[in-house]
Amino acid sequence: MLAAGSAVAKEDEAPSRRFTADRVFDMEYATDPQVSPDGKSIVYVRHSMDRMTDKDTGQIWMIDLATGSNRPLVNGGTGASSPRWSPDGTRLIYATATDGKPEVRLLYLDSGRSFPLAQFLEGPSEAVWSPDGKHVAFSMFVKGEAPSFAKAPTPPEGATWNDGVKVIDKLTFRFDGAGYLEDGATQVFVLPVDGGTPRQVTFGDADMQSPEWLDNDTLLVSGNTADDRDLDPVESEIYAVELSDLSIKPLTTRDGPDMSPVVSPDGNTIAYRGFDDKTLSYQQADLYLMNADGSNQRPLAADFAGEFGETVWAPDGKSLYSLSEDHGVLSVYQIDLKGNVSQVVTGLGGASIGRPYAEGSFSVSGGKKPVIAYTAGFMDKPSEIGVIGANGKDAKVLTDLNADVLPYLDMAKIEEVKVSSKHDGKEIEAWVALPPDFKADGSFPLILEIHGGPYSMYGPFFASEIQRYAAEGYVTIWSNPRGSTGYGEDFALEIDQAYPGHDYDDLMTVVDEMVARKYADPDRLFVTGGSGGGILTAWIVTQTDRFKAAASVKPVINWMTMALAGDIAQVVRRHWIRAEPWSDPEAFLKHSPIRFVDKVVTPTMIMVGEEDYRTPAWEAEQFYTALKMRGVDTVYVRVPGSPHYIASRPSRLIAKTDNIMGWFAKYDPAKKDEADEKAGDE
Repeated sequence: MLAAGSAVAKEDEAPSRRFTADRVFDMEYATDPQVSPDGKSIVYVRHSMDRMTDKDTGQIWMIDLATGSNRPLVNGGTGASSPRWSPDGTRLIYATATDGKPEVRLLYLDSGRSFPLAQFLEGPSEAVWSPDGKHVAFSMFVKGEAPSFAKAPTPPEGATWNDGVKVIDKLTFRFDGAGYLEDGATQVFVLPVDGGTPRQVTFGDADMQSPEWLDNDTLLVSGNTADDRDLDPVESEIYAVELSDLSIKPLTTRDGPDMSPVVSPDGNTIAYRGFDDKTLSYQQADLYLMNADGSNQRPLAADFAGEFGETVWAPDGKSLYSLSEDHGVLSVYQIDLKGNVSQVVTGLGGASIGRPYAEGSFSVSGGKKPVIAYTAGFMDKPSEIGVIGANGKDAKVLTDLNADVLPYLDMAKIEEVKVSSKHDGKEIEAWVALPPDFKADGSFPLILEIHGGPYSMYGPFFASEIQRYAAEGYVTIWSNPRGSTGYGEDFALEIDQAYPGHDYDDLMTVVDEMVARKYADPDRLFVTGGSGGGILTAWIVTQTDRFKAAASVKPVINWMTMALAGDIAQVVRRHWIRAEPWSDPEAFLKHSPIRFVDKVVTPTMIMVGEEDYRTPAWEAEQFYTALKMRGVDTVYVRVPGSPHYIASRPSRLIAKTDNIMGWFAKYDPAKKDEADEKAGDE
């Protein structure tokens, strides 16, 4: 009876106010806000974590800007994404799947009825409306004929033979998230919105994608038709496809990528992004204009320090709006046709639920007083939907998707930190999450969390992984060392052919600042990071023994094997290292952690997704095997079914963070002392 009573009492206990592992399943966030042409409504994708299927599932919701009403529009099934308004605002197209088969569906807003536009054998994507609202263009994979050198004999009826051989003749034959690639190419199709059979409008062996309507009879597409396109993976041109006869004409021809065309409201001007390829590891995309026939190509706002991203025209055609990474956050800028640039709204981000990347998007309505819908980022909650006038006035946040959870939890407090790098004094921006019971008394353990890329950017945003660390008592610091984007091209290029390099000094300066502030115990330091952060973690333990334990997640360990077997091998060889592995191995090895494995004494966990082809498992395995051979404490963690993006499923995110913390706890001196004291008392 006493035992039973104890169990009942335990069940009646209040749940923890900390951000426990299962709280990951409670998180919701908003992405892809699309404001209606008349500026009266916003549709967006509301993401939630399905406990039964262990998936991040999106549903389409709609907000009425006059009343603030926020209601589901498309839900159920396998989820929905990519909603796009018809030009007249009466219909939506969106992507979903039925019985495991991908679809693009058309929704009539007056009746709420929807239907699939066609039967698709492959997954359609990038669907866009024609200006007259009568057609939709989209991209879709078209299977090709596999190369073969022999005809296999026919097995007897009922026999069980091995599958036939697979012949590969392409440089890129495997890609992260897709696995081993089928023979074929992505092509562009056109389909009447009344439904029917998709009409293929581009052909050949080269991928053609990112359709944009120039007018009702002409499509713009992007691709690279050069015979040696596999050897130049960043190259692309913009082509015009005449739908009457399917003739195709290149509008751009330079050496370097030209991409993301957007057509002015009057159809006379095309804005696009690109750069002259100087074969560097990082090059910012600039903004350009050209006439509709490809003539008069000219840069716009060439002196702008940042990189232009997602870009749309203002409804009057007198300016453009563009998203740009901006010192840890995303900002929308307005660019007039003379190249003058002004900031309209900042603080976009928060759409990366696992780690604090600055991820977000926006859209612009029509009308004389257009409004901008955007993903609003915050330190204390995931992304919400915001709206602001295109003039930069009357900003509002329209959703509060986690009001049922987060106000009742003790969340980490986040502070901004700026330091001068001990290497050369460059300012390095960072953020630190402090546990709920934090005191600056020098007693807390610290985790240095390093972003991937390396050409990417962290920001002051909510992240489940950071909150988990803080909830378990860790001070967690993340930063944008040299090489990060959002601080200008020169700052990013500080690691060109020098990665890892002095970004290590930047990171250690941030750690030193935490110790100096007594935010962290110098004897309880830990380090982790994924992808680009994984290689930096592995590099750090070859340079210092200050960390009690490390967790290198999906790292590059050997630039030579990465340049010969990763899915972006040619980018690594041609743009990053700019050498040949067979004739200049030192160029690859001098920045490879495997070269300095004899310096490692730090207990190091290695973690990788079993289906990761970006930084494949054999990269991690080289480090793990070498550490084992040298007698360094190490463990190899494989995440089943996972590509490079381990946090794509909630349970994977939990497994990642909790295994890392378990590894750190094993080597935490304070926890070891506690365990010894407990053993002594017993």
